[in-house]
Amino acid sequence: MTRLQKTVLILVAVIAAVIGLTFSKVLNSPRQADPAQLLEAGIVLLPQARPLPPVSLTDQDGQAVALQSLTGKWSLVFFGYTFCPDICPTTLAQLRQLEGLLPPATRERLQVVMVSVDPQRDTPAQLKQYLAFFDPDYRGLTGELESIQQLASALGIPFIPGDTGRENYTVDHSGNLALLGPDGTQRGFVRAPLDVARLAERLPQLLGQP
Repeated sequence: MTRLQKTVLILVAVIAAVIGLTFSKVLNSPRQADPAQLLEAGIVLLPQARPLPPVSLTDQDGQAVALQSLTGKWSLVFFGYTFCPDICPTTLAQLRQLEGLLPPATRERLQVVMVSVDPQRDTPAQLKQYLAFFDPDYRGLTGELESIQQLASALGIPFIPGDTGRENYTVDHSGNLALLGPDGTQRGFVRAPLDVARLAERLPQLLGQP
């Protein structure tokens, strides 16, 4: 075998090794979620992650919670209230249904958080009792109306406070959900009405990302 032939064989071997490593990296790397497919499921991703405002609220156990502590998992944040006649029970029931369709690994990476837009009536105890009807693992947050409005505006899901001077008042609010990443920043929205079947297909792909 000539020196030229040996050189060619070495080059071929090197190129084959590089190609092999490249394919291995592509096959073993996590798949990036397709924004178009996510959009079909009602998931809208932000161009850049948004930090949460420095707001502290109270959870369903009466413990103070800084919003920056919502880390470690992806969070679906819903703004609603326990006396809501339609949107809230429907949305929470759909989220419960969605969790039942997700693979266990995805469910472990996801938490549902309901922030009350009716702190006048939604005490921690009231939130805890209400959320337990859907899933006792759901987190409830309440607090000062000003803090809740600040958070809702920062997440792009504002609401109109109810007239607390009237009996059986209602609160105008959106059914959209804020999507927070495991780093505690807002990554996007999930638009209402929820498409449970499509969300069950697309969320595992998204939640598999850091």
